[in-house]
Parts: sequence; structure tokens; C-alpha cells
Amino acid sequence: MKYDYVIVGSGLAGLTFGALMAKFGRHVLLLEAHEFPGGYGHTFELGGNRFNAQLHYVWNCGEGRTVHSMLKKLDLHKTVTFSKYDPDGFDHMRMPGYELDIPCDYQKLLTRLQALFPEYSENLKSFVLEIKELSELIDKIPSLKPRTWSNFIGTLNELIRLPKYMRLLKYRRATLQDVFNRFQLPLEAQTLIALQWPDFLLPPNQLSFFAWLMLFSGYCRGAYYPDHHFEHIVNSLVTVIEDNGGSILYEHKVIDFLLEGNKVLGAVVERIDNQTEILEFRANCTVCNMDPRSAAEIIGLDKFSQEVKRKLNYTYSASNFMAYCTVKDLDLEVHGFGKWNLFHTEEPDLNKAFYQMYDLGDYSKPSFAVTTPGLLTDDNSDTLEGHQIIEFLTVANYQRFWDLKIKSPSAYKRKKQEIFDSILDVMERCYIPNLRDHLSFKVTGSPTTNKRYCWSPMGNSYGSDMIPENIGFGRLDHRSSLKQFYFCNASSGYAGFAGTIWTGCKLYEEITQDQVLGF
Repeated sequence: MKYDYVIVGSGLAGLTFGALMAKFGRHVLLLEAHEFPGGYGHTFELGGNRFNAQLHYVWNCGEGRTVHSMLKKLDLHKTVTFSKYDPDGFDHMRMPGYELDIPCDYQKLLTRLQALFPEYSENLKSFVLEIKELSELIDKIPSLKPRTWSNFIGTLNELIRLPKYMRLLKYRRATLQDVFNRFQLPLEAQTLIALQWPDFLLPPNQLSFFAWLMLFSGYCRGAYYPDHHFEHIVNSLVTVIEDNGGSILYEHKVIDFLLEGNKVLGAVVERIDNQTEILEFRANCTVCNMDPRSAAEIIGLDKFSQEVKRKLNYTYSASNFMAYCTVKDLDLEVHGFGKWNLFHTEEPDLNKAFYQMYDLGDYSKPSFAVTTPGLLTDDNSDTLEGHQIIEFLTVANYQRFWDLKIKSPSAYKRKKQEIFDSILDVMERCYIPNLRDHLSFKVTGSPTTNKRYCWSPMGNSYGSDMIPENIGFGRLDHRSSLKQFYFCNASSGYAGFAGTIWTGCKLYEEITQDQVLGF
């Protein structure tokens, strides 16, 4: 059987594209190596609990924004709904001696920062005003309706013709640290503002300022959590595909692509449960939702244009350590948790904190994120009655964990426990006394876990690294230079929930000329 579209991978970008194409009347097939759809958005069950692999909160879900527009196009906007985090403080930033709740209001943010650092009042005012105005400029770019822009941030080269937007260009190579330095912000203020670093797994001195700005401003427009958890979103997209004649084959790993000259004719897969069975699936068009570089290496890098090969030479984002836990006989709300995330650092300098944890493997002064998904929705089906979910996340080095796992499985387990204990020590001292006594379930995941279950090279969490060199003119987009073959992945668009959905929508729009996003 020949399909209109064979999609390699069922991450959110692939699911979005597949659902839109199926709704559009095209015959689509998704090939997924895992037993579940959704990529990092998939849900797994352990100990009577359901945990989402990596997603914690999302942005661009308001009316007219990316996620809502996609759902509306698929007639899902009335059944797939979201609740807002607390707009007065969707992220709670904590460090020794300082607290800051990030609000969905720039003036409130400025007032709170000035109260903490009155001697830097003017510097902070200039900084907050700048990010507010830059955010407004970026938000207006789509209204220009460029027909050929395939990547949002990559459109900056077109702004040269638009004097109004020229002030954006001076930041195109800047890190977040560069901008902090420009406005001469005190270290503690920098830390509180940038303490969302687990959303990128990069410190300020490496993180693209534009990448930070897009995410920060997006959350300032509203931070959201799905009313029925992320599993419902993934399953709803799968249902659209299947109800419109499409299908998804699980545990089918792509091992090769069918080529005729510079034209891709489909994919070759092996069944994970039966590796002796090799299958071919042909299509008018093949869409690559797997890591673009990995796919290109399978095909042969020599088959691609020099420009695409250069863009494929990206670095991967860092990986992470996760702890998925439940507590019993404990009300997390009583201890200060609610419709927000908590970000905590013991080391005041985030650049130093990142170096100590990622480069040295030293978690004696950890920086980490805490989420409590059960407090974000009225749907309590994810855990047993009387229990609540609490999750912890920090950065981790893939190579270090891989070496440990290969050389000494016991040392690998000890390292995971060491990181977990360092976080729990802080949690018990600062937030929940005797937390360990209330843990009813716990399981930890490392970078090797990410690679094993989500097929992410180096266990990366966000595709290509969000450094200035990877965000801008040279970023990979959906164009592969091969005929009938497109990239549709975080590394060829943008990472995260809203980012990958946007990536899938943009490819659909490019191919069909059918509008989804409203611009």
C-alpha cells in the first residue's frame, strides 16, 4: 500500500502534522519505535500512577495562539481544554535570602524586583521595559504574513527591510548573560529572572537571549496545564488520525529510507518485537519527526546540500535527571504548593551551578525544578486516592551516566540516589519537613532513560541546543534539500509543547497552503 504521507515518529510535531493532514483528507501512516505515542509528551504508568515523561506546563494556549488554533482546526478545542496557572505567580523562584513570584504582568514584575533591589531600580526598569517592548515586537512579526518564512526566529533576516524591527537584530547573537550585563543587573536579580533555566537546560551565559525571551514572554501571556493531563491531548490527536483513515504502527523502528536518486520514496522498518521482520512503507512524501541528524546519517550525509549539512551540524541540548514521586498523608498545598512551579537554587550564580552539576557531576548545591501536577487540575485520576504527585527535575550529563551504566550499574544507581538525596535534603530543610517519611512511591530517570524510551540522541531534552548559533539564520527548518522528504522535529523548528505543535502546523501550512495559525 502506498500512503500520501509516511511520518517517522509520533512526537507532538509528527502527531500535529499527521492529524491535520488526515483531517485534510490525506492518507497518513505514523511509524513509532516506542509502545506509546507522544514522544516526550507520552504518559507512562508505574505503581498505580500515571506520569508524563517530560512536560510540566505550556504556553501559547490562549484563544488565537498556536495550541488553541491547532485544536480549533481539528475540532478539538471544546474537548481538549486548559487551566491557567496563577497569573500572580506562575513560577516561584527561590534562592538563599531571596524570593520572587513571576507574574503575568510586567509592571508587577518590575515592582517586585525593585522592592528586592532598590539600589538597582533604574537598571531593572530599563531591563523590564526592554523585554516588554521586544516581546511586543516579536509578537507582531506574524501579522506581516510572510509567505516564505519557514522558521519563526529565522525570519529575522527579513527584518532588515523593516526599520521598526531593527532593534531586534542587535540581540541576534546575544546570550541572556550578555543582556544581563548590558543592563548591569545584580547577580541575585539575574538568578531570580533566569531560574527557569530547566526549561532550557542551559545557563544564562550559554542560552540564546531570543530563546529565553520567546519562552518568558509566552508564559507571561499565560502558563497553562491541560484539564485532563497531557495523555488526553496525545490520545485526541491519535483519534483524529485514526478516525480519518490514518494509522499508527508502534514498536516499528525505522532503520533505512527508500531512495531513488535525490528522492525519498518511503521508509524501511524492523519490528522491535520481531527483528527478523523487515517492512517497507512507500509514500508520496516522507516526513521525518525523528532527530534530523540521525535520519540524515541513515540516508547518507552526502545526499544533502551543503547548506543543509551545515545546519545539521548542531549540538544537542543537555539532558536531565527526573524523579517521579507520590506522597501520602501529606497535603502539598499546606506546604506552599499550588497552581505554580517552584524553581530553587542553592548556588546563587546559575552559570556556576550549571558547571558544577553538568560538567563536574557535583550536586552538593543543587538547582532544580519542582512540579505538582495534581494541584493543577480537578482531574485526580493520575494517582491513587489519598496520594499526590510531586516531581523534581535538574540537569544531567548523558556521557557521565552512560559511562556509569556500562562500567558499574551499582555506581549508576548510587549516582541517581545521590542527586535525589541532595534535592530531598533541600526540600526537607526549606519546604516540607520529613518529606522522605511521606514518599509512597518514587522512581528516578537519567539521560540514559531518555535515550532508551524516547530515542533521543545523547538523551537530549530539547533537540538542538538553544545557544545563539542554533537560534537564528542558520537554524535547520523543514526543508531537507531532498525531494518528497521534510524535517518536522524540535531541531527543525522549536522545542517544547507549543514549539513542536507550531512546527507541525507550519509544515502543514507550507505544503497545503491551508491556514491554521491565523497568520
